[in-house]
Amino acid sequence: MSPPQATASADEWDRTLQSASPAEVVAVALRLVGRDQLALVSSFGTEAAALLKVMADVDTAIPVLFLDTGWMFEETLAYRDQLIATLGLRDVRTIRPAADALAAHDSDGDLWSSDPDSCCRIRKVEPLAQALSPFAAWINGRKRFQGGLRAAIPVVETDGDKLKFNPFANVEPDEIRLIYASANLPPHPLVASGFASVGCMPCTTRTSPDEDPRAGRWRGRAKTECGIHKSAS
Repeated sequence: MSPPQATASADEWDRTLQSASPAEVVAVALRLVGRDQLALVSSFGTEAAALLKVMADVDTAIPVLFLDTGWMFEETLAYRDQLIATLGLRDVRTIRPAADALAAHDSDGDLWSSDPDSCCRIRKVEPLAQALSPFAAWINGRKRFQGGLRAAIPVVETDGDKLKFNPFANVEPDEIRLIYASANLPPHPLVASGFASVGCMPCTTRTSPDEDPRAGRWRGRAKTECGIHKSAS
């Protein structure tokens, strides 16, 4: 199949890239909008190094946005710095929530307990929307095997007026492990102590081997996503 024109829709690009490798998806995104208009959003979580490695092999200067919510594990912040050095990432930008929003809505720092959706909105959704405003497209690391709302994600979709690329949509856990092993990537420091998926400290717990890896996120609540992946389209 010949590639669509640059003006093609997300659906057309999604059909074209259904069988593409993650590196090919990143390369297409870069070619479509250019480095200045493309960002990769990374949590620097337990599987983040795989996508960052794929991106770095394409272009180490693609901007990487990291949301420091104020509730990140110290181990995650250290892992971010380690991966920047290991992969030679040249443009990692740490995004933080607005001080006035925290003062107005979470001055005591306990909103995560009483209203986690609002906490995520203030600390993640709104800061990321602001940080992404200059970009035409963004890349993230969701996978279908993670299940839930992620089970049917496309490779390319729209997010408001932006293109959103999911290079790992089709990958399987063994492929993630292979990327780590072949590149000798360091694991997230919390993996060894039972954290299969890592987000904000108050809303992340360890998981047992027989649980879904994301079972430790917002444990005991119906909530499964922070909100940054709810398309505005």
